[in-house]
Amino acid sequence: MGFPAKKIWMDGKLIPWDEAKVHVMIHALHYGSCAFEGLRMYANAKGSFVLRFQEHMKRLLDSAKIYRMTIPYTLEQLMAAVKETLLANDLEEAYIRPFIFRGYHSLGLSPFPCPVVTAIAAWSWGPYLGKDALEKGVSIRIASWNRPAPNTLPTMAKVAGNYMNSQLIKMEALQDGFDEGIALDTFGYISEGSGENVFIVKNGVLFTPPSSSSILPGITRHCVFQLARDLGYQVKQHVLPRESLYVADEAFMTGTAAEITPIAQVDKIPVSEGKRGPITQAIQAAFFGILRGEQEDKHGWLTKIR
Repeated sequence: MGFPAKKIWMDGKLIPWDEAKVHVMIHALHYGSCAFEGLRMYANAKGSFVLRFQEHMKRLLDSAKIYRMTIPYTLEQLMAAVKETLLANDLEEAYIRPFIFRGYHSLGLSPFPCPVVTAIAAWSWGPYLGKDALEKGVSIRIASWNRPAPNTLPTMAKVAGNYMNSQLIKMEALQDGFDEGIALDTFGYISEGSGENVFIVKNGVLFTPPSSSSILPGITRHCVFQLARDLGYQVKQHVLPRESLYVADEAFMTGTAAEITPIAQVDKIPVSEGKRGPITQAIQAAFFGILRGEQEDKHGWLTKIR
């Protein structure tokens, strides 16, 4: 990967990318005690803008709160630090990774003696699932791995430990020749992808699993709720059986990295005609239209950086 940017922000200081190092005995490395976020900055003719900036940073603080991580920065200070990092790296478009983790002190399972470290990285990163995925769609398999059951791990928290499950889902999919995997919840209903929320379209209505299906309530997912309603479509949060993907009129995945990516096939069964459907395309057009400055940002999603 090399050094994709020049500086990383760590606890109030901008330091060279290749000098942003931690001890091998940090708590986060051994026990996964790290909360993180993923944001994107987009460029258009009016400048560079971060999408849903405040919502992402608030979720970062919420994830840290769930795991009892106390940090000495306010929401406003963290947002200022992200902006500082973006400007220091002279980026016009970027993927942004702020994270809060338990550092080096002692290796006991209790994290309380370990210091809490806050860092922010940003670099250029293209389409997560490939440059053609946004138009042609991706192939999915239903994972053999389920999402955590309720009251085992808090899936509302975006934390490193939860993504061990995601890695199993992703590796299984790739080794079996698919682009991505979708996990079921402990009751056998559709949950989410390894790093994406899932929508299906049936008879002109959008359906997506509820928070109780062990999902991360995604911020791009929320964008789709609003855009779909703006376009006149109904959106329902509902438990969804696995086979609803096979008989859907359309299906797509959402996430900061994945953006809005159509699903072309599931378990080698084509979703409808096996290509991006008209409702998915309309929502994509509305989403990217706002990001490109071609449509009004009437919901106030974009924060100007430069």
